[in-house]
Amino acid sequence: MKAVFLDRGSFPEDIKIPMPESVKETQFFHNCNHENVLERIQDADIVMSNKVILSRQTLAQCPNLKLVQVMATGTNNVDLQACQDLGIAVQNVAGYSTVSVPEHTFAMMLELRRNLTRYREAIKQGRWAECEFFGFLDFPLNDLANSTLCLLGKGSLGNRVAEIARAFGMKVIFAEHRGAETVRDGYMDFNEAIKAADVVSLHCPLTDSTRNVIDKDVFALMKPTAIVINTGRGGLVNEEDLVEAIKTERIAGAGFDVATVEPMPMNHVLQSIAHLPNFILTPHVAWASEYSMARLLQIACDNMASFIEQQTQ
Repeated sequence: MKAVFLDRGSFPEDIKIPMPESVKETQFFHNCNHENVLERIQDADIVMSNKVILSRQTLAQCPNLKLVQVMATGTNNVDLQACQDLGIAVQNVAGYSTVSVPEHTFAMMLELRRNLTRYREAIKQGRWAECEFFGFLDFPLNDLANSTLCLLGKGSLGNRVAEIARAFGMKVIFAEHRGAETVRDGYMDFNEAIKAADVVSLHCPLTDSTRNVIDKDVFALMKPTAIVINTGRGGLVNEEDLVEAIKTERIAGAGFDVATVEPMPMNHVLQSIAHLPNFILTPHVAWASEYSMARLLQIACDNMASFIEQQTQ
């Protein structure tokens, strides 16, 4: 079988890709766009894609294509209905980042609660050297212990974040779906959970029902001391409403690793608050520890090997 990796450049060059022995021909491209995707996959049996868009129009012109192996968890870059109609299997990789994403989530929480960067910059500017006492308290310091963490999403990531939070001494609540008429065991009514939260962290997939699940109406329910962490998907939070909530001090801060447009252009709305000390923006790297990337690639290649074995039986 022939496998084509459309955006190999989304992983570091020194990260090994353990391709299945049954794949006899491989082509790795640094990146692709809508103009050259078709010519690169037209005779492929397997397409590997991290974020390159695979549309119905393109997929329909690939007669040999048997499998789309998404080199990530989210499959929103693939026309899943088209794949189903055309008999093309789609596999993703789940559970690979249960170390990296939760750690990034807590790095953001701790930075927003303890203002480490602001203190570090103040020291560089000579503030400590000029201090009258043994230290200075120019910026607020708040604990995670005894605060309430509201989680949206109770999958492997949400549960791992909950486990770490409890170790910090946080109270953990899981919010029911927004607008749900009934509340499942182990969950709290969405609005009540949002009102109770000191930290809201999103770990749910981006679907029609979760798009803009956090908007101005939800921000209005939050404590003014609350912070929001989004290491999930950009579309989960209405970005215009977030900017307004930050600028008007409706909430205390936010940490985002994702955006609705990636890479984020300089005219993106979140760039307007990127300079603020209570807003942290990282370039979609929460998933990307060296361990997690190696694990992702191993799982993806194991998935492909299993698929090929099933096809040849």
